Amino acid sequence: MKYQASNLVPHKSAPMFTPANILQEDVCLPAAIIKKAALENNIQWMQRYADARGVSLAPHGKTTMTPWIFQQQQKAGAWAVGVGSAWQASIAMVAGIKRVLMVNQLVGKANMQLVSKLKNEYQDVDYLCCVDSVANAKSLSAFFAAQNQQLDILIELGVPGGRCGCRTEEQALALAETISTLPGLRLRGLELYEGVLHGENPQPKVEALLRDAAALACQLERYVEGEFVLTGAGSVWYDVVCNVWLEEKKPASCRVVIRPGCYITHDGGIYQQAQDELMARDKVACDLGGDLVSALELVAMVQSVPESDRAIVNFGKRDSAFDAGLPQPVAHYRQGKQLELVAESIETTGIMDQHAMLHLKPGADVQVGDILVFSTSHPCLTFDKWKALLLVDEEYNVLEILETAF
Repeated sequence: MKYQASNLVPHKSAPMFTPANILQEDVCLPAAIIKKAALENNIQWMQRYADARGVSLAPHGKTTMTPWIFQQQQKAGAWAVGVGSAWQASIAMVAGIKRVLMVNQLVGKANMQLVSKLKNEYQDVDYLCCVDSVANAKSLSAFFAAQNQQLDILIELGVPGGRCGCRTEEQALALAETISTLPGLRLRGLELYEGVLHGENPQPKVEALLRDAAALACQLERYVEGEFVLTGAGSVWYDVVCNVWLEEKKPASCRVVIRPGCYITHDGGIYQQAQDELMARDKVACDLGGDLVSALELVAMVQSVPESDRAIVNFGKRDSAFDAGLPQPVAHYRQGKQLELVAESIETTGIMDQHAMLHLKPGADVQVGDILVFSTSHPCLTFDKWKALLLVDEEYNVLEILETAF
């Protein structure tokens, strides 16, 4: 697909552009870019990991909300795409995703109407959502039975002080018993999200929750016809989820589904740290060869050097995640040529709506008009600030405009 460079404004949907290069200032900056080779590496690596463990992969699409990326994940072998809302489910279905796992409760008349419409329009799509209360189950059943439809659901297991989910085994079993009497619902399995467990050394708590879930799944088995879906695992503990659930007793026909999302572009912050820890403890991941790499970058320009040790760059909170560490420079260009970037010689120390403040150590050569490339931490909150991201090659030539659907 070819586009007109004059229309290449990353915050807008741009229908056409001729060949453009980020470093030649053919594109309005700042821009959020994704390196194609790194993205492909990450898609393939995580799919190979899931295949090696004998589990299914349902990457959480809410990380990117980018239909083109959903399609690449499905082509690579993803069993489903995970979403967090009825609206997100509609985006996935329109994109051609064949199984949509809404890892959240479906509540509210308008949301139910949307899902009912989607079930009519996309009858070949397998849609599942979560319930954790009798009240929600009865409401869903009444609505979908009135539409002559049946909604596939997973019981959600939670933890005290966490977010949604049944807090006890007894609650989950009572809910399953109720669901078995409701004409508009069909129970398909059990869901949890272990990432709500924090604190110093949370792994034992994560493992205990997973063992409890496996035992609960065995008790719920009698309420599920056919395959039992057992799903968990965000981007931090997916190896531990595999380790525990593959070893524990489970329903006879059980599909273990992991749901990491941020692996798709990875990052240079919290998920890099989490992956380093995973690689240190997981032989399967090490034996795969390769690793996840950072694919998402923010490219911006130096707009002011008001003091010898201070530079201002033209991006801010409106452009990048800042909740898990500030974006930090990883490459430096001037007039299209790369300059040496001495480690920690340039550091992002502050951020406002449209400005990032850099501290320059003695000898750092930064000039107005220079282009700096930044790595980010927590990619979810960078994606949702952009209507479009730019897919580039290793020379920063723009290959595609990837529209988001937040």
